[in-house]
Amino acid sequence: MKPFLCMISIVIPTYNEAAIIEKLLRYLQLHGANYIDEIIVVDSGSDETLNIAKKIGAIAVTATTKGRAAQMNQGAAMATGNILYFVHADTLPPKSFATDIESAVKNGFGFGRFCTEFDSKSKLLKANAFFTKLDLFVCYGGDQTLFITRKLFTEIGGFNANLKVMEDYDITTRAKQKAKYKIIKKNVLVSARKYEKNSWWQIQKANYIIVQMYKKGACQQEMITKYQSLLTVNNY
Repeated sequence: MKPFLCMISIVIPTYNEAAIIEKLLRYLQLHGANYIDEIIVVDSGSDETLNIAKKIGAIAVTATTKGRAAQMNQGAAMATGNILYFVHADTLPPKSFATDIESAVKNGFGFGRFCTEFDSKSKLLKANAFFTKLDLFVCYGGDQTLFITRKLFTEIGGFNANLKVMEDYDITTRAKQKAKYKIIKKNVLVSARKYEKNSWWQIQKANYIIVQMYKKGACQQEMITKYQSLLTVNNY
């Protein structure tokens, strides 16, 4: 029997992450052993991600609909924990993530996130990471991971499955209308891999444009098409 009241279900939406999923899963199992109810990997790709996840002991599920929002909802629907923790495959939460989340929830916070540290020495990425310590709309993205009580997640209707981009910004905005929001001042280690094919300036420009389009009510396909025109991406 777990000695804590908070039972955390971790949901990881993936798309062909066979090269990195094992590292994340073993890390989560090691540092969250007494707190994790289950780890659910929902994959929309075609590589060995699910086979690897299953061998390591995660619940491995083929996505019924491609897209992070839909995949995270699918995983959440299967989860049994009273805390949902959404994590991207290319991130590593702080080693104390489970106790940090438990403490936040016990202190009345319905949801929240961590801050960011990139696995890069780039001063520009260090600047990006600094701003994640602040409660800014531009920092509502999923790289910082997201924890939320099942009760709150259900109350707000989960992620908007119609969204292919900006799903994290949307759920954070809606959840803030219902519950206290906690930014835990510890870092999630985030891969800088997307900067390998795109420059820092390209990514900042693309992010700025997409956020402005979202705020103005642009349709999802319009935003996706624009994003693809600005950056080299392979997960839409």
